[in-house]
Formats: sequence, structure tokens, C-alpha cells
Amino acid sequence: LGMAAPAALQRSVVSPAGRHSASLIFLHGSGDTGQGARAWIKQILNQDMAFQHIKIIYPTAPARPYTPMKGAFSNVWFDRYKICNDCPEHIESIDSMCRGLTDLINDEVKNGIAKNRILIGGFSMGGGMAMHLAYRFHQDLAGVFALSSFLNKDSAVYKALKRNESALPELFQCHGTADELVLYSWGEETNKMLKSLGVSASLHTFPNLNHELNRTEIEKLKSWIVKKLPVETPKIN
Repeated sequence: LGMAAPAALQRSVVSPAGRHSASLIFLHGSGDTGQGARAWIKQILNQDMAFQHIKIIYPTAPARPYTPMKGAFSNVWFDRYKICNDCPEHIESIDSMCRGLTDLINDEVKNGIAKNRILIGGFSMGGGMAMHLAYRFHQDLAGVFALSSFLNKDSAVYKALKRNESALPELFQCHGTADELVLYSWGEETNKMLKSLGVSASLHTFPNLNHELNRTEIEKLKSWIVKKLPVETPKIN
């Protein structure tokens, strides 16, 4: 018997109110779940983040041994040797999760959603995962967002972009200056590095915000989402 196909990722879905013409994949931070990320945003906004035409998918990372937690099982998108920006990436686990998330993108494409109508992003580790997925394997997506996220200094993302010629998805980044887990300087350095490699990237700075989300940030994100995935006007025959 060959390798079993990876099990489909569990997901929590917010359906569009009207006709589904675009999709957004939101990747939670380490140790969370899709349900948890959705509930967190809902609590901040006092309602689900929802759109007329965009389906929002909150997948859950499978549980795996996580080195920063001394090998305890955690819902993480990939493993890390430690949480720092100048250590090597755990590339095997990153690449295997890129395959699982590619299945999720392909499901949307099978549902008739063009790749340039799909956005991917996330919080903390979820944003890091999204940058790997989009900039290394899916450069035709509509855009990427990374909230309180970073890439390691020698990231495979940078290596891939050094060889790249094609147009790249725009990056929307947010980071709190008081973040004690993922330092603001790591996010800033990631932003500068991606810009130098041809990514159109913005960085929104939130003074006094720690490793968390706030309402202003989510409202800004929502405006950007609608700008990248506008409602399609029906074609007149």
C-alpha cells in the first residue's frame, strides 16, 4: 500500500449571504483551532466576519508533536526548532502542510472559484504558513495577509522569490509594537525583505498592541479583503 492520502482538514465555515464568488482561508495561530479563531474574531466584532459574496474557511491544523512545547502535541501548521527569526525552518513539516492546504484551495477551484478570487492569510504561525503557501506554491492567488507573523531570516520563501519572474500576490501585514512573542522588528524585517524581492507589501503598525488582534485591525483587514475580492458585477449577455 502507498502512502495514505492526508485526511481532509477539519474546518469551520462562514457562508456568504448571497452568491458565492470568492473565498478566504484564515489560518489560526499555534495551539488554536479553526473554530477558536472564528470565535475570537466574532467576539471582537460582536458578530462573525461575514460578506455578501465571500465564503470564509477556518481550517484546523492537525495535532502534531511541537518542539517549542517539548514535543507535546499541539494544533500547529508546522514544527519549529524554536520561536526565533534566526534559526533554520523546519521545512519538511512546512512542505507537507503546504500539500494539505493545496487540497483545500483545489476544493474551492472545483467549486468554480478562480484562484485570483481566493485570499489566504492568518494570525501568527497561520500568517507564516500562508506566506509559504502563496509565495512558494500559489503565486496566482488574490492576496495574502499576515497578522503578528514573521518569516525566518533564511526562509525558503525568500529563496523562491529570488528566482521568481511572475507577478506576485499583494501582502497585507499588521503587527503590534508591544508584541512580546513575535517581535515587531521580526514582522518589519519580513516586510522589508519581501518588498525587496518584488512583493507589493503594506505594514500596518498598532502601538501598544501585544500578540493579539483588535477591532481596528480586523476592520482594516475587512476593507482590504473587499478591495482584493470585490463583488462581481453580473455579466450582461
